[in-house]
Amino acid sequence: MPRDATLEDVARRAGVSLATASRVLNGSTRQVGKVLRERVQRAATELGYTTNRAAQALARSASDILGLVVHDLSDPYFAEIANAVVRAADTRGLTVMVGTTLRDSEAEIGYVATLRAQRVRAIVLAGSRTEDEAVTLRLRTELGRFAASGGRAAVIGQDLLGVDTVVPANRTGARALAVALAGLGHTRFAVLSGPPGLLTAADRLAGFAEGVAALGLPPPLVVPGAFDRDGGYAAAARLWADGTDVTCLFAVNDVMATGALAALRTAGAGVPGEISVAGFDDIPTLRDLTPGLTTVRLPLAGMGRRAVELALGTEAVATESVAAEVVIRESTRRLP
Repeated sequence: MPRDATLEDVARRAGVSLATASRVLNGSTRQVGKVLRERVQRAATELGYTTNRAAQALARSASDILGLVVHDLSDPYFAEIANAVVRAADTRGLTVMVGTTLRDSEAEIGYVATLRAQRVRAIVLAGSRTEDEAVTLRLRTELGRFAASGGRAAVIGQDLLGVDTVVPANRTGARALAVALAGLGHTRFAVLSGPPGLLTAADRLAGFAEGVAALGLPPPLVVPGAFDRDGGYAAAARLWADGTDVTCLFAVNDVMATGALAALRTAGAGVPGEISVAGFDDIPTLRDLTPGLTTVRLPLAGMGRRAVELALGTEAVATESVAAEVVIRESTRRLP
């Protein structure tokens, strides 16, 4: 088997010193002239040379890798955030290492510990916290160890981990949605509330219930289910099969709402003729959904970019709230 090309091979092919080749290929802040830089890069390409990131990390005390930990990349919410994180990191010359927890808190803690051991430059976590305070404390402790070693992290979610945090307006956005739907004449609501213990779902349910209560309307019927498309499908199918007098259904995220629409369509229920449906997040895939889904828009890409900026910053730890916007579409109708 042929051996891998070394930095010495590249320097020899380019006709430059080993130090010059290293400055070009290993991200040194010392400048190398354009002609020499291009010669080294061409030699590296011809030889198929790849940098040894582990060695670079040891040499610089921090790698050129940004760690991203998300709950579920198949969820368009996290996919949009992840895409923005990758693009933002790329403009800064960083490679993104992605871990998917599948909503397993132990896996999330494990990913952070692994990324800390690999001496990544920074970490971005995207996803809801849970009501399990012991788990939250363990994750907070692991992030504290990362900070003590010189790393920095940012979270998109609840401000519970002692690091830079981008906080979506889950509660106030859901409250504003309730008021807007009531403005269309709806008075009887059901909420597909997601699983118990997930703070994002709980915040959105609480905000919607607050909005309904503030208007003097009956409390919404709460239907729990998994925080995904299949969970929304099962919850909506159960609600419709049991018979209901609600005129509007609110799913606490768009993927649940998408599942709900499919279940209602299968059951022969007209949307919005017989029942209106709304979601939360404004994920990109809604552009292809019929009828268009009423939802609460969060700037998902902007949240991802801002988390990268915070994680790579040098200022004091910050918490930034992100506003939400109600978007009324064809899945909800005005009652006579």
